[in-house]
Amino acid sequence: MQLLVSPSSIEEAKSSLSADIIDVKKPSEGSLGANFPWIIREIKTLSGKKPVSAAIGDNEYKPGTAALSAYGAAHAGADFIKVGLMFDGADRARDVIEAVTAAVKREFPEKYVVIAAYADFERMGTISPLDISPLVAQAGADVAMIDTGIKDGKSLFEFMDEETLTRFVGQNRELGLQTALAGSLKFADLDALKRINPEIIGVRGMVCGGDRSTMVRAELVEKAMMMLR
Repeated sequence: MQLLVSPSSIEEAKSSLSADIIDVKKPSEGSLGANFPWIIREIKTLSGKKPVSAAIGDNEYKPGTAALSAYGAAHAGADFIKVGLMFDGADRARDVIEAVTAAVKREFPEKYVVIAAYADFERMGTISPLDISPLVAQAGADVAMIDTGIKDGKSLFEFMDEETLTRFVGQNRELGLQTALAGSLKFADLDALKRINPEIIGVRGMVCGGDRSTMVRAELVEKAMMMLR
């Protein structure tokens, strides 16, 4: 299981370097808020050989916009390109997933496309994460992800229990996909996450001392890494 940490600046990225994956986002623009391409490029340079992920936004149903954003993030140096589906409907989700995957894979077949849906989909009126896995696999993307869309302190486990998340991981593996789980995770959740065993867990608030609007702290990133080993 790999730890993905989401800094929002070069300074925070320096505090995140002990993580397995550095994820560039802009928390002020949403759960999967997109940062600037030059920030992605600078953090990629800083990280050396360590993989860099880039969020490209909590996307409405705009396949062209999502595809162009994904292409830009790939060109800026991201190894993982992550898009959130902020709408409902399997057919519409298929359109966006296929567009994003094609935008990245046609030129960068080695890069990973991450498709995220939200654990709190019922209160948001968006597609259920349990419905996206076949669409992700059919499009040739790589990772199906669950995050929380509304960042109000409620965690992933307040919307989906361990059994449901384990089932999600299992169905993804059957389809040849990796799984990423995120959403206001806490240190106390790490034992359950080890049992669920996704390939990637994504954190920010946990390594900011509990408040995602503050700074990533290097000692907390190191603590999380030690607890996962």
